[in-house]
Amino acid sequence: MAFLSLIPPGMMNMTAVRTTIEKNSKEGVWFSLGAALIVIPQAFIALVFARYFSEHPEIVQRLEIAGIIVLFALSIVFFIQAKKKFRGEGGKRQGKSFWLGMLMSGMNMLAIPFYLVLSSVLENRGLLQTEQPFINLFVSGVFLGAFTLFIVYVQFAQIIVKRAQFIASNINYILSVLFFILGILTLIKFLK
Repeated sequence: MAFLSLIPPGMMNMTAVRTTIEKNSKEGVWFSLGAALIVIPQAFIALVFARYFSEHPEIVQRLEIAGIIVLFALSIVFFIQAKKKFRGEGGKRQGKSFWLGMLMSGMNMLAIPFYLVLSSVLENRGLLQTEQPFINLFVSGVFLGAFTLFIVYVQFAQIIVKRAQFIASNINYILSVLFFILGILTLIKFLK
């Protein structure tokens, strides 16, 4: 389910593509690993505290507000990055992609509400038990699904470089617009 939920271009998978294009595949994999590792505590928190969150919806609302702010901030950051000249070859700065993946994934305030809703739906349908060892199995599956999809995007990045130079050279603009749209959609959802 984590794999399927991340298939549409989003903040994390498109940043994995950008990291691969601007640096190299190895850095894309490191970014992916860092991002996927943070999904573990996010999913774990959602499952362990599902009952608490359902009794205190104001916490989920605060997470959504923080997520909206982060999305708009990332939109601005990537727009500023897009103004810089694109280099199709690997960048000179390497080695920080793992930490960037962890940081960006940690700033994804929408992950906990997503896994909260997913686990609630699965539990109501009898497909998930929110007790050990099932929580650990679910969280492990979320990590593997997220990491696998990020790796697919890293591999897709090489195709972008070879066949679609326009996308490759405008990836930061694409990310900026994507984050702005996600911010607007999240804000609309929040205001309903």
